[in-house]
Amino acid sequence: MRTKDARKSITEEIIELRRDFHKHPELSFEEKRTSKIVAQYLRNCGLHVQENVNGYGVVADLVGARNGPAIAFRADMDALPIQEETGLPFASVVPGVMHACGHDGHIAILMGAAKLLSLQKEKLSGTVRFIFQPAEEVNPGGAMGMIQAGVLNNIEAIFGLHLWSELPSGTFRTSLGPMMAATDRFTIEIEGQGGHGGMPHKTIDSIVLASHLVMSAQHIISRSIDPIESGVLTFGELKSGTAFNIIANHAMLEGTTRSFTPEVRNTLQLKLEELTNGLAKIYGAAIKLDFKRGYPAVVNHEREAKVLLSVAEEVFGSENIGLMRPNMVGEDFAYYLKEIPGAFCFVGAGDPNKPQYPHHHPRFQIDERVFPKAANWFCQLALNYVSNK
Repeated sequence: MRTKDARKSITEEIIELRRDFHKHPELSFEEKRTSKIVAQYLRNCGLHVQENVNGYGVVADLVGARNGPAIAFRADMDALPIQEETGLPFASVVPGVMHACGHDGHIAILMGAAKLLSLQKEKLSGTVRFIFQPAEEVNPGGAMGMIQAGVLNNIEAIFGLHLWSELPSGTFRTSLGPMMAATDRFTIEIEGQGGHGGMPHKTIDSIVLASHLVMSAQHIISRSIDPIESGVLTFGELKSGTAFNIIANHAMLEGTTRSFTPEVRNTLQLKLEELTNGLAKIYGAAIKLDFKRGYPAVVNHEREAKVLLSVAEEVFGSENIGLMRPNMVGEDFAYYLKEIPGAFCFVGAGDPNKPQYPHHHPRFQIDERVFPKAANWFCQLALNYVSNK
């Protein structure tokens, strides 16, 4: 089959695969059906396949006809606990579960790239490892388990992409350094002393204390973080009280911090600890802070990011590629980049002819027309990696 004909055929396969995965989504660490389909497809392409890696992970190697380094490509496979509202003919048939972040596209694109490369392995120098990872959407995610299982052994560099609906379809963006944030989560429990709403002097008002804490915490960003650096401290939940005339004895707050450097990350945690300890002493209340580290920041390696961009210029066109500002969302691809060189990127998938909804929204959609370019980008990256280093 000629390469041009193969690409046309594979484009149709990619879209068909994506729609099947979209119709049958599976939550984190539950990707049994998805992984079976992936594994069989890759075996049919002649790859050496290993299943059940860190649960339902799939790892497949394609060995080229020429000597060269081993590189890895990664796709995530899990869906989200969201009830779909798109009305698509291939909408999820699983109640309360939806591919609302583009992972269905990631799987299909990398499968297509594997097939396209398998038809050109006489041109390939070295080995390409295809990593289909479970559980990106939960913390701790699936990346750490994949690494512990040895998927990066003997791998020189790793690359990954994320379809991004906030970018126009067919565009390509990456960074030469920090790209996505470290994502941490905290819970604060306040135990005061409840009482009658008409006799506040006999209480320790947990709602007043929680309000003070929320406002005071904003100064951590403005007065404890270097203004040249970036940091986010968000309170997403505040729960307290049972009636309008009762001063609550308990309050619970939950939130998240985002950062790009270890220094800012540590400062945010330390200052929250100091603030909660100080307010507890001032008010005479018991305050407990539970700060849980999430994914580290996604920090691209500059040399690998430049290789990634060079190939993107060839596939997407120079007018459609560029560098981006760091984004405050998180990704467990960060763990791979802490182990070996590599780079991550966004491929624009926002369809201009449809209403745009953000990732993790029940009406989220992506433009399938970008899939063949994304698959070809993976393919060309593998074929050109040695010459572009």
